[in-house]
Amino acid sequence: MKILPTLMLSGIGYFLLSFFSNPGTEKKYNSQADTPDQRRFVKTSLVKGQFTEPTEMAVLPNLDILVTQRRGEVMLYKNKTKTLKEALKLDVYFKTSVPNVNAEEGLLGIAPDPDFATNQYVFIFYSPLKTSVNRLSRFRLVNDKISPASEKVVLEFYSQREICCHTGGSIAFGPDKLLYVSTGDNSTPFDVPKNEYVNKGYAPLDNRPGLHQYDARRSSGNTNDLRGKILRIKMKPDGTYSIPDGNLFPENDPKSKPEIYVMGNRNPYRISVDQQTGFLYWGEVGPDANDDNELRGPRGYDEINQARKAGNFGWPLFIGNNYAYKAYDYTNGQNGPAFNPAEPINNSPNNTGLTTLPAAEPAYIWYPYGVSKEFPDVGSGGRTAMAGPVYHTKPGIAPYPAYYNGKLIIYEWMRGWVKAVTMSPEGNYLSMEPFLTNISLAAPIDMELGPDGKLYILEYGKGWFSKNPDAGIARIDYLKTTKLPQYVSNTKKPGTVAVPMGHQRTTQAATGKSLMLRSDCSTCHKENGTSIGPSFIRVAAKYKQNKNAVAYLSGKIAKGSTGVWGEVPMPAHPAMKEAEVKQIASWIMSLKAK
Repeated sequence: MKILPTLMLSGIGYFLLSFFSNPGTEKKYNSQADTPDQRRFVKTSLVKGQFTEPTEMAVLPNLDILVTQRRGEVMLYKNKTKTLKEALKLDVYFKTSVPNVNAEEGLLGIAPDPDFATNQYVFIFYSPLKTSVNRLSRFRLVNDKISPASEKVVLEFYSQREICCHTGGSIAFGPDKLLYVSTGDNSTPFDVPKNEYVNKGYAPLDNRPGLHQYDARRSSGNTNDLRGKILRIKMKPDGTYSIPDGNLFPENDPKSKPEIYVMGNRNPYRISVDQQTGFLYWGEVGPDANDDNELRGPRGYDEINQARKAGNFGWPLFIGNNYAYKAYDYTNGQNGPAFNPAEPINNSPNNTGLTTLPAAEPAYIWYPYGVSKEFPDVGSGGRTAMAGPVYHTKPGIAPYPAYYNGKLIIYEWMRGWVKAVTMSPEGNYLSMEPFLTNISLAAPIDMELGPDGKLYILEYGKGWFSKNPDAGIARIDYLKTTKLPQYVSNTKKPGTVAVPMGHQRTTQAATGKSLMLRSDCSTCHKENGTSIGPSFIRVAAKYKQNKNAVAYLSGKIAKGSTGVWGEVPMPAHPAMKEAEVKQIASWIMSLKAK
């Protein structure tokens, strides 16, 4: 079946963000008057333009950095020589059997062993080419090379291929040296072709025979399946593992898997563990529905989640603040009752696990395509939630102001922002605020704290399935005493970054192209090139004979669209001003001469 995949990050969104101020109760813990000057945070580029689809990185004790590339390479950045070289090449499944159609699988995640300085072990999560599984393995790095012969397979599980989407794949260790790895629901968010009753961006609950990929109850909602989960295991020196106390299910239960720590995940693409509290955090990339539906359930939400203990986080029966989907009959379009978060029932014939699931846990932070009433600071538009580290200073290592101690760093692959989340001593959410506002990021896909206490950022680059010139690794430094550079910043404009004083005239020229570039639409569309969406020149060519093309495209940008260029949906952008939408559409149509 020919598909148009949505890369690692489905639940796609495209375009804007806006900033709001909501200090809330934060003053109790951090005085707003003490907020560090964001101009003092600077981006130091380590590598740029040399990566092809980087996915995750591992900062080693000597500040060398390992980076996985989805197509199979593990790249090694040498801190002393400032050079990049290949450390390992794995044969991975990253393309479907349809020519030139990418899958989402491949080389997905990497993390160093907590005792890497003495054992040189690294853990890698990948999709081997010849077997339909996703696999967690341990390797050894010696003399800047990872030998394939050193591989010790830790665990693997079946993954349905030739479909789209959702892989997870992030690896992290907790302060107790327990290993966490995330897995996606391996389910299709799109509609069954030529069928009247379909998902339409809501929960994939289609359990008709032969349509397994459209039913996430077989994976995320299945206690006997490792897909759509975050697993937690305790590694042994010989490369085997045991089950730690406190996981969600007991050992030796034929209806459940003891490796499961968190279930009910759609695409937990990036995870982190607080190195002081042991709390697990992850970004959950959510479904595509733009609006609540009386027959089906809630609109799509992305989530930032926190797990202080094992739990069920709801998907595909619930989303956001335990908003419940309704049972739906795909043979006649009739809906049933809403699922009960206190006692979720999985009665799908594709379920091989328990019928009664653990009670569902609500999300920690959740937001839709439109403006969030609960969390307005996240803005609106496309969404791909990511969870970074919780920042803590260490004795003798304090590169950033103490103001950020204990704050969770979250970020957006599509919207491009970074936020610092203030929490109570118990871990409860209090507020969030903009962070690194004067730094421009090109689709940040991983953030890690290095041994030096500094934040390292891996940028995928603005363009799908390609080698992007803006992909790279950057380190965030803080200027404590140096004279500040003269910058002008306007955070009211979507995607605006600080620019030197001498370039104000260029920035103030609010043309349609500059509006497009300041939004995140350039992540999914190129002016003339292949990405997940059509090039702007192709769009202009399609509608060049349409006298109402500008109005038509303006409506698509503002109200959302699907099915014109493929299965990937375009969300609505209610926060975008009508005049700005028209300017972008007019610029697109100006390309028809090309």
